[in-house]
Order: sequence, then C-alpha cells, then structure tokens
Amino acid sequence: MKSALRLMIAAVGASLSLSSVVMASGVSPEGPASLSAGHDWSPAAAARYLDHREVWWQSWDRAQKDRGTTCISCHTQAPYALARPVLRRRLGQDGQTAQEKAMLASIIKRVKQWPVMQPFYSDIISGPGKEVESHNAEAVLNAIILAGYDREAGHLTDTTRLAFDHAFELQSRTGPDAGTWVWQNFTYSPWEADESAYHWSALMAGAVATAPDHYQDDPKIAAGLAALKGYLRAHLAGQPLLNKVVLLQASLSSPGLVTPAEQRQVIDQLLKLQRPDGGWCLSDLGGWVRNDMTDTETRPDGYATGLVVLTLETLQPDARPRPAIARGLAWIRSAQDPETGQWHARSLNKQRDPKSDIGLFMSDAATGYAVLALEAAR
Repeated sequence: MKSALRLMIAAVGASLSLSSVVMASGVSPEGPASLSAGHDWSPAAAARYLDHREVWWQSWDRAQKDRGTTCISCHTQAPYALARPVLRRRLGQDGQTAQEKAMLASIIKRVKQWPVMQPFYSDIISGPGKEVESHNAEAVLNAIILAGYDREAGHLTDTTRLAFDHAFELQSRTGPDAGTWVWQNFTYSPWEADESAYHWSALMAGAVATAPDHYQDDPKIAAGLAALKGYLRAHLAGQPLLNKVVLLQASLSSPGLVTPAEQRQVIDQLLKLQRPDGGWCLSDLGGWVRNDMTDTETRPDGYATGLVVLTLETLQPDARPRPAIARGLAWIRSAQDPETGQWHARSLNKQRDPKSDIGLFMSDAATGYAVLALEAAR
C-alpha cells in the first residue's frame, strides 16, 4: 500500500490514484451537506465543513499577520492542507479551491519575503522567546505544506526549496535538542506544548523523504537531515504515544527511525487502548488528564481514531492488525456529524464551547484525519 505519509503531509490524492469523477459514495460536489440514506459518510459534507472553517480562519482578526498574510495553524490550516486535496479528487473538483489558493498565496508570500516578515508572535506582547518559537514553527509548517502540494504536481518548486532552506537554517545545532526546532509553546497540547517539537520534527522527516525531485539526496541538507534523524531516534523513548504514532508514520518513508521491536510495541499499545466501540481517545495517547475533564472528553474522537487508523492501515501487510483497523474504520464512518459534516474532538487543555469557533479547533484536525483514514482505506 502507498505510504501513509503522503496522506499525512498533504496533497496526496494523486498518490492514491483517486478518480477525477465522483466515486462510489455517489455524493456530488453540489449535493446535500447532510448524510443521505445508503451512504456511510459524506465527502461533500466534510469538504463543506473544512472550507467553511478555512474561510473563517482566513478572516479571523487574530489570524491576521504581517503584510496581509495569515497565521499557519497546526490545528486548522495544516489539516485543511492535508485533507482538502484528497476530497477535491474524490469529488471530481477541478483545480485548487479558492480557500486553498488563498492559504497557499499567504504561505508563498511569507516564504519569498522571509527576511522582512515579522514572526506571528512578538516577545513584547506574548512573552520572552515567542518570536523565535513562532518563526521556527512557521518555517517547518511552510515547508511541510508546500512540499505536499509540490508532490501533487510532481516537481519541487524553487519556493518550496526556499521554505526548506529557511527551516534548516533555524534548526537547533547544539545541546540535547540538536536536530529539532524550538517550537511554539503556550502549553497547549498537542500542538503548542513541550511534546510538539518532536511531533512536527517527525512530520518534517517525512516531508523531506517524500519531497519530489529526490530532495532528500541533496548534499546541502545532508547534515541537517542526519541531525534530525538523530534527534528523533535519541528522544523516542520519552515521547507520548501520540508522537510515537507519528514517528511510525514517518518511518514508512524514512527507514531507520523505528526498529521492528519498537514498531511492534507501538502497535501493541494502540490495540490495548482501542475502545469497545472501535475508536481511540486522544487523552489516552498521551496520558493527558485534567481534573475538570467531562465524560465527553474521555470518549473516542475523530482525531485520535483517524490518526491511529491511518497509521495502522498503511503498515506492511504482515504487520497490519486488520480486525482493529476494520473496527476503527467502522467507528469513523459512524461518527461524522450528520448536520455539519465534521468529526468531533475536544480540547485537551480546558473546557471550551464545542460549537464556538475556537472550540472547533480540535474538530478541524479530527475531520482532516478522519477523511485521510477513510480515503486511505479505498
């Protein structure tokens, strides 16, 4: 089966050979947003939800940044970049959506004007170190997203090479964290917290390994790539299970990051944590517990289940736990909200109104990864 990482990092419809017409779901791009009888999930409804959220993000005052650009968010824009190209092909939609074009235009502008662009956060307003943190995180996210879209086109553009250059220039070179990046940290797990640097470093390793035009063989990045792999290997043992799952994804395209024994250990842990209904709960993947957690927050969610299923179904055939995958896919198919088209997930950090725009951040990620898992199964 094709590498899951091509799904993880964006624009992977081509690698899955999705048809240019509406597939077996029978849902047209102009069809109803709600689920219809006889169809287990609605790609059109998922696309509509993600488009709506991207429009909101691009217009949100707090997302507006220097020179008319927009903040790149781990929870909303990154999942949109991962999943929307896949849905676009599933629905037979020609060309990038308006929302994709706006997102990419902002990223490209910031990459090309990198020396004069202000970081997303300032030390004066947000606290010491936030400028460095946000600049590092943005550089990695820019490279990951642009490389995904280049993979769709089959050629690495000069702009994406420049984005990779920016990221490797900011890579930590000394100390215990040499090889990774100083990451945005507002103590918001899993995107902006202590564990987040490892999470996105693993995705960066995968982005480099699957970038077009044999980018990973470029002598210019040899030292940086070796340092990145060294960091991932050296820090694996202390990671939450969520990060080990992401590294397992990266290892499928970048061999040597995980040993067979480590892979087996991750799979065994995941199988023990699968709930009776077939889903996984995000808090279980990192031991995240709050005193005020509600029952809803400790139930299976679309982000954890989508990510785990996507990982398991793209392992080598002899390593795939097929019954667990089947149960996980069944949970995902049953969990799409029939009214909004989204899959739900809750904040790990505080109770939020799940219907508010900020409260939907984790559902944005959940919807993106649920879509990727379902399409990988096809």
